Amino acid sequence: MQAEKRVTELVEEKISDRPELFLVEVKMLPNNKLIIHVDGDEGISIQDCAAISRHVGFHLEEENTIDKAYNLEVSSPGVGEPLKLKRQYVKNIGRDLSVKLNGGEIKEGKLLSVEDNGITIEAKVKEKGKKATLEETSIDFSSITETKVLISFK
Repeated sequence: MQAEKRVTELVEEKISDRPELFLVEVKMLPNNKLIIHVDGDEGISIQDCAAISRHVGFHLEEENTIDKAYNLEVSSPGVGEPLKLKRQYVKNIGRDLSVKLNGGEIKEGKLLSVEDNGITIEAKVKEKGKKATLEETSIDFSSITETKVLISFK
């Protein structure tokens, strides 16, 4: 856990002059794979990921923070990764989401807006024997267990 804290500090230090970039997560997997997910309001380039990797790797080696062999991976969160930060929701306004709620219910719809305490989506509501209608639904962040962006190949 100490290594993850130090890596977080190093990433924040490296991107401090780039307000459009933000750290999503740092995790050390049991197989000694250190994963850093960084994103940007307009995405993140391979060059930015490489620069972060070099910065973090150099300091970890200099400080001998991790005493065993490890594999460092710096990337943006994959397309199938759940959204973790409010800033990621803002970046995805206008896209279709699948939102899993605390009770296990899943709501799908287009993300219309992001507020301080939650999101508003436009979901298709289908009642038996009637045509589906679009309905705005507000969802508090506290009731969300997982949100993923739905990818359409239409």
